[in-house]
Amino acid sequence: MYYDDLPLWGFIGKTEEQSWVLEDGNKLKFYLFKHVNFDVLYNGDQVIEINALGDPNDAVDITDDAAELDVDFTYSVSWYETSTVYQNRMARYTRASLLSVHKKIHWFSFVNSAVILLLLMGLLIAFFFRRLRNDLRMSSSGDDEGEDKEVGWKYVHGDVFRHPQNMSLFCAFLATGAQLLTMAFLLFVLAFVGTLYPYNRGALCTACVMVYALTSVVGGYISASFHSQFEATGWGKTVFLTGILYLGPFFITMSILNTVAVSYGATAGLPFGTIMVVLLICVFLAFPLLILSGIIGYTFRSEFQPPSAPKRHPREIPKLGWYRKTLPQMLLAGLLPSSAVALELHSLYTTFWGYKITTLPAILFVSFVILCLLTAILSIGMTYIQLSVEDHQWWWRTVLRGGSPAIFMFLYSVYFFSRSSMSGILQTSFFFGYTACLCYGIFLILGAVSFCASFVFVCRIYRAVKNE
Repeated sequence: MYYDDLPLWGFIGKTEEQSWVLEDGNKLKFYLFKHVNFDVLYNGDQVIEINALGDPNDAVDITDDAAELDVDFTYSVSWYETSTVYQNRMARYTRASLLSVHKKIHWFSFVNSAVILLLLMGLLIAFFFRRLRNDLRMSSSGDDEGEDKEVGWKYVHGDVFRHPQNMSLFCAFLATGAQLLTMAFLLFVLAFVGTLYPYNRGALCTACVMVYALTSVVGGYISASFHSQFEATGWGKTVFLTGILYLGPFFITMSILNTVAVSYGATAGLPFGTIMVVLLICVFLAFPLLILSGIIGYTFRSEFQPPSAPKRHPREIPKLGWYRKTLPQMLLAGLLPSSAVALELHSLYTTFWGYKITTLPAILFVSFVILCLLTAILSIGMTYIQLSVEDHQWWWRTVLRGGSPAIFMFLYSVYFFSRSSMSGILQTSFFFGYTACLCYGIFLILGAVSFCASFVFVCRIYRAVKNE
């Protein structure tokens, strides 16, 4: 349960083994507590701590015909004054998170992620950069032998900066990812200053709604300015897609989950007033900021000067092996980053859906940064390999490769659900609905990070060739 954003746990019943009764064998009997006592510690007019304890002497046997029992539940509250100040009421949960077992798990996760990051950085520096320097030295040699001196990625210099199909959707994807990335960092800042803590659910939801609305400025500006660098028209469609690319699926999912909760009479269903407030914030704050920032981005756009001008007709891509296709590369690009943060991902799921206590935002932030760095490094390396085999369709490929760790995170949630005790339509729909929204947002964030890293890398190497 939760009381004043403080979590509390308690047994709702007990089991007894009737092995001493000969005719029953080892049959278990189940008892449901009818009375729960809450011990509340307070300081002034603020609650500091709360505990729940079921009364084993006031229980009802529900072993047989439980559905036909009519049970009256009661509770009592005992108030105790304490000298602990309100600012320190989360200290007991922090101490639980810092137990030696938890600390070892977090440290092992951190070391695992750091080792994978260092290995990838060493591989990138030792192999790719060395090979890249050899390629640049070969292409800039004074020996004029036609195109024999050109390396694979140099052949496609006239196609590598040709913008992809569905440019409006592509720019909206990048802008939404950048907006969600900004939102994530702002939420971490609020957690570091103490405004948000794990079980302050009301403040966390309010902060998410308000920060998303305010960061619409980032999404609108990036979508319009980036689109206008490649196409003079159509930026309005891009801004519109930015506004609905994440918010649309999220609202649809929330509507379905809210309908399920209301049909079950669960308190997880949002009241009508809360839904109207969220809609009003989107209509009168998020969308106006999105449109205004889009106009500013279009007005103050800068013209993109590619290091090499695109040719009129695209170069034919040679026949490639199956392992160079999009899906196998997504498998490789998603497996490494997701495995590096697997332990922290498990802690995150157990915090959301289980009984674990995680109050260490710093460790979660470091894991998130490592995830972004691993995605960027892998994106640069795999983009270089792709261009080396004269495959110039790298724009969408980098986005899909970069977001692929989110797919592995969702697959891990399926395993987590299968190992949990959750069941039924209500719990199943809420678990997979909210997890899908979380993983979709991570997919957008990592896709934007992946493309930005590859875009900077591609511009640098082709500009270096032009300067040579």
